[in-house]
Amino acid sequence: MTARILLVDDDPTLLRFLSEYMEREGYAVRTAERGQEALRAFYDHHPDLVVLDVMMPGMDGWEVAARLRELAETPVILLTAKTGEADKLRGFRLGVDDYITKPFSLAEFGARVRAVLGRTQSTADDEAAVRRAGALAVDMRKREVRLDGSPVEVTPTEFRLLACLSTRVGEAVSQETLIDQVWGEDRQGGASALRRYIWFLRQKIEADPDHPQRLVTVRGFGYRLES
Repeated sequence: MTARILLVDDDPTLLRFLSEYMEREGYAVRTAERGQEALRAFYDHHPDLVVLDVMMPGMDGWEVAARLRELAETPVILLTAKTGEADKLRGFRLGVDDYITKPFSLAEFGARVRAVLGRTQSTADDEAAVRRAGALAVDMRKREVRLDGSPVEVTPTEFRLLACLSTRVGEAVSQETLIDQVWGEDRQGGASALRRYIWFLRQKIEADPDHPQRLVTVRGFGYRLES
């Protein structure tokens, strides 16, 4: 199946060159020149990869990357003229998959895209397909949650939270670990955001959300997904 790529950059000339090159390489390409436009294109077209410029007017690449991580696990490559290590580390903490410094050749660009897409597919294939906690099943390959065999509709953030907890079923996981793995660098809200999403999940997976039996609080520490 043809991979779908969303290219985001405020330089229309660069966008055109990259788009034409990737289309010749056999990819289906969509483009956007602003952050809000990129988010709308992401909602509409569900790309397999997003290539995102950091320095854009209005909503910059950092904010777009953080928004994307709230929506999905789609791989992201950042484009930037900055070479500082701090900027690269910031990108990786946001969950970015690669970081390309301008200027770059089209050959390098194509190789990076192929590597990220190949690595993403390889990771998905190697990951344990289904994690179970009693009647609750978290399917890492399909990104689905089931309870007693019936599908449970969860948001990408809720899924990441369950996925983190499901790696250590029956064990207490600290608030700090959950916040770091679910939100990374974009930690706005911190513990309050974590409590809100725990509440959301309990409405979906508990028989009595006010008296949880599956997703329990470990007072003064964090949360535990019961087996």
